[in-house]
Amino acid sequence: MKIVGIGSAMPSLVVTNDMLSEFLDTSDEWIVTRTGIKTRRIISTENLVMLATDAANKALEKAGLSPLDIDYIICSNTANNYVTPSLSSIIQGEIKAQAPCIDINGACTGFINGLAIANAFIAAGQYKNILIVAAEEPTRFCNWQERDTCVLFGDGAAAAVVTVGNALKTIHLNTSSYTDVLYYRRKLEPTPFLNNNEQGAPLVMNGRELFKIAVSASIEDVKFVLKEASLTPDDIDHYLIHQSNKRMVESIRQFLNQPEEKFPMNIDTCGNTASASIPILMDELCRKKVLKKGDTLLLSSFGGGFTSAAAILTWEMED
Repeated sequence: MKIVGIGSAMPSLVVTNDMLSEFLDTSDEWIVTRTGIKTRRIISTENLVMLATDAANKALEKAGLSPLDIDYIICSNTANNYVTPSLSSIIQGEIKAQAPCIDINGACTGFINGLAIANAFIAAGQYKNILIVAAEEPTRFCNWQERDTCVLFGDGAAAAVVTVGNALKTIHLNTSSYTDVLYYRRKLEPTPFLNNNEQGAPLVMNGRELFKIAVSASIEDVKFVLKEASLTPDDIDHYLIHQSNKRMVESIRQFLNQPEEKFPMNIDTCGNTASASIPILMDELCRKKVLKKGDTLLLSSFGGGFTSAAAILTWEMED
């Protein structure tokens, strides 16, 4: 497969660290030092469907395709207002496509999971043009009186159109049985046969332990895909790492002994947008003409579950 279209959409509301310090025991210095985040976008007047639809339409326009050209839709999403219909089905209706859909929840690795699923369908000859949407609003998971988690996240959506090609060199998915990120959604409907008072709870995260696990998992995944593709770290033009924490990305970069310019970041303005993180960054780099046709990209993500994933692909879109 190859990527032929990319697009993203962000909420209009920009929330600064100083704005958070008005109701949290924190400061701009405290947040920037620990995370690298200066501002983030948070849904206010929009909703997630609007962002996802906008990102999908932009990706289709970039690919030069109409919604009716899409054979399958994959939506990566951790939580939204609907259990049913699926978010992918809602997006399908909004863009007026006529394609089967599926939602996946791989937490922050969802976009790379989507690439793996799309590649399998394309390789099997079942579908030709596939739309992958990553739409996330992790700010809805948080306790906004708990500074250790709520300052980390931002909302956003991104989409990619993939089709038949030879750009994907290798892809690797991994899951471990850690529970250092836990979000227990509101209680389910009761039944006459179940006696338990299930209560929802906001996101809980063991940040210190997660930092170590995530960096280690990413490094192992990167080493794996480099070996699979018979490449060295020097052969990669751009490393697109999940934008969770600037210090995490820096730790991975230092291990690989690569220059800073190979590790673009937008966490300072976006925060952690979960599975939308990598495609939002990819779209930003595309619009800034940083990505050139023929460049070799390495994607690496990690998140709740614990899941991690990495992929190597050639950028084949024209400037």
